Amino acid sequence: MALKPNLADGRTRSSVQIFIVFGLCCFFYILGAWQRSGFGKGDGIALEMTKHGADCNIIPTLNFETHHAGEVGNVDESEKPKSFQPCPPRYVDYTPCQDQKRAMTFPRDNMIYRERHCPNEDKKLHCLVPAPKGYVTPFPWPKSRDYVPFANAPYKALTVEKAIQNWIQYEGNVFKFPGGGTQFPQGADKYIDQLASVIPITNGTVRTALDTGCGVASWGAYLWSRNVIAMSFAPRDSHEAQVQFALERGVPAVIGVLGTIKMPYPSRAFDMAHCSRCLIPWGANDGMYLKEVDRVLRPGGYWVLSGPPINWRNNYKAWQRPKRVNDDSCRGRQDDSQASFCKAGEANDVWYKKMDACITPYPDVSNPDEVSGGELKPFPERLYAAPPRIASGSVPGVSVETYQEDNHKWKKHVSAYKRINRLIDSGRYRNILDMNAGLGGFAAALDSPKLWVMNVMPTIAEKDTLGVIYERGLIGIYHDWCEAFSTYPRTYDLIHAHGLFSLYKDKCNLEDILLEMDRILRPEGAVIFRDEVGVLIKVKKITAGMRWDAKMVDHEDGPLVPEKILVAVKQYWVVGGNTTSMQ
Repeated sequence: MALKPNLADGRTRSSVQIFIVFGLCCFFYILGAWQRSGFGKGDGIALEMTKHGADCNIIPTLNFETHHAGEVGNVDESEKPKSFQPCPPRYVDYTPCQDQKRAMTFPRDNMIYRERHCPNEDKKLHCLVPAPKGYVTPFPWPKSRDYVPFANAPYKALTVEKAIQNWIQYEGNVFKFPGGGTQFPQGADKYIDQLASVIPITNGTVRTALDTGCGVASWGAYLWSRNVIAMSFAPRDSHEAQVQFALERGVPAVIGVLGTIKMPYPSRAFDMAHCSRCLIPWGANDGMYLKEVDRVLRPGGYWVLSGPPINWRNNYKAWQRPKRVNDDSCRGRQDDSQASFCKAGEANDVWYKKMDACITPYPDVSNPDEVSGGELKPFPERLYAAPPRIASGSVPGVSVETYQEDNHKWKKHVSAYKRINRLIDSGRYRNILDMNAGLGGFAAALDSPKLWVMNVMPTIAEKDTLGVIYERGLIGIYHDWCEAFSTYPRTYDLIHAHGLFSLYKDKCNLEDILLEMDRILRPEGAVIFRDEVGVLIKVKKITAGMRWDAKMVDHEDGPLVPEKILVAVKQYWVVGGNTTSMQ
């Protein structure tokens, strides 16, 4: 009999619990219905963004197509942004760190006057570099290899100076590039076929190449069909606009020279280095220039020197770099008794660092058959294989697992970019710049015969991974974005900046970086920023005064992620002309 009251109490408690649960369910149902109604301001915004996010056309009002008419759209901002004015027409091809007038104030010894000499802070331009009258979007690849619109680079000097050598011809409103060169008047294709008879160019062993004194980069242009990507460089000198022509053709190139400063590339980077009658004094200064090429050439890589006074099988000769170079391997050789070795830890310390007449040592090996620094797989397998510098633990904080995770992340990011801008895969963007390249995941995810990516390693980056990028079969360069890039205006069709403005926010003026981006971006070119939302708000405000149209987009994982995406399109405008706006 004593158990009956306890049973009754238990039933009472169960009834109360059921009532409470039922009441809570009703409350949250009503709350959810109120939220979906949009009466709560923040919830209504979230619902609207969710609706738009479900559609692949995330930013329907931003047009990436080319246009050549229209007026400037109104800036929808509560505070009017600073408006940047066009630079005077004389700056149409301005290269701040290779300015011809400033260069003539420096010594000519060892090509010092052709090196980088950037303007002081008070001499920097704070205006928008205009495009020349008649500027048009370059031809798509591969037509761009052979034809460049005259209006984009209206300089005829090379058509006369190099007429016999078949560099370039002027035909109506275009320049034609027959593929000739100083040392290959019959064309770069036949010349490369000759090289391929002694160098494994076609099987993926040779993927990255360096062309010193490149002219209009026909060698690099015709290597592309062999799946070889060449980094071409030449100074801004009397050969008017040679690097500019290379870039208008869609060939990777930068303004540069072998002078007194180390080349802005990591050690053991290139599979092949090439000089076709490039007039570089290889024996001068105790062979300093040749030793610098040796630094950037990977173990087992090839150096090709073509032209007089060498006369061996149609005027070329190739040297293969040994797979092991260190003090022990040279100690017993009498002819190398005077060789001096550079400090091993300084091989990649190159930004504004003087060249030394010393040999860069290789990493140690455990046995005579081992390739120093690790053996590379042929391309394209090496694009996603674990790079030797990562597999060996040479990059602090980066393991094979984190490398694979980074690749997965960038495949996801690039898929999101392609949903935002469907022109990325169309061939519309040939020359692409990644301003903060990391491990090269962005470029690897984009890999296509329609495009190439210049991967930039900021000199202030926490980790130097440019060597890893080259081991993947990609190309890149060291650079400090507080200064102008070594290229002509209107070089790139698409620019990617991941975390760049967070990296530089306390280092230099963000306005200067954005103005430099505007200088090197083609009219109607696109920019993708990926950064913290607070940083991107500041960036968007500045771009509103730069004749850019911009839209903010959520991270692909949703609105709660603090990292956002800002996409922008540079309006079309030329000297003395109107602009287009996509808004």
